[in-house]
Amino acid sequence: MRLLVVIAGLFLYALGIVLTYRSGVGLDPWDVFHQGISRHTPLSFGMANIVVGAALIVLTLALKVYPGVGTILNMFLIGTFVDLLLRFNVIPDIGHLALFWRLLCNALGVGVIGLGTAFYITPRLGTGPRDGLMMRLHTLTGLRVAIVRTSIEVCVLVIGFLLGGTVGIGTLIFALGIGPAVEGSFYLLKKVMAWMHLVSHTRPVARAHMDAVGENATLSGEK
Repeated sequence: MRLLVVIAGLFLYALGIVLTYRSGVGLDPWDVFHQGISRHTPLSFGMANIVVGAALIVLTLALKVYPGVGTILNMFLIGTFVDLLLRFNVIPDIGHLALFWRLLCNALGVGVIGLGTAFYITPRLGTGPRDGLMMRLHTLTGLRVAIVRTSIEVCVLVIGFLLGGTVGIGTLIFALGIGPAVEGSFYLLKKVMAWMHLVSHTRPVARAHMDAVGENATLSGEK
């Protein structure tokens, strides 16, 4: 069940990436980097995601960070799902629409990425390769996580932009929106899980109560 939740989260994450990609108003820093790589190599947008993830896993292994199942799935499945969603045109290109709709599509993508992040992190089967690098550099340097993450993302954003990746207002939307999107998704997921936990514990009690009522009725009938 935990594995299925991780896979569902990675699919949502990929769907969110495709929404921002189709909006055409700017990608998040890592995807600017992936798109830049895809424009100068035979790699597709999704394959560039996979190759970068694999390289980061090798790098973090050298830094004594060992990947979990979720890390490997993150590396492989997000890029695979992205390519499949683009190939089958699940989200059509909306570049011809008014800017309002493109910005709305981009913002929706950021929200879906936040939901996907909450889904794949909650089962605790391993963080993504990029998060692993961030946390290891945080440990080695002693710098705050926010500083480390910002430094990494600024570097990949600049490189991606120089390679021709799409930077725009959507990049700013991601920078400002991804934190609240992830936080809100964790809150929502926590509420849903608490409700499911309550239901799972209520049903046996209710069933025992009904069985007791039925048994009492039977005994009363026998009397």
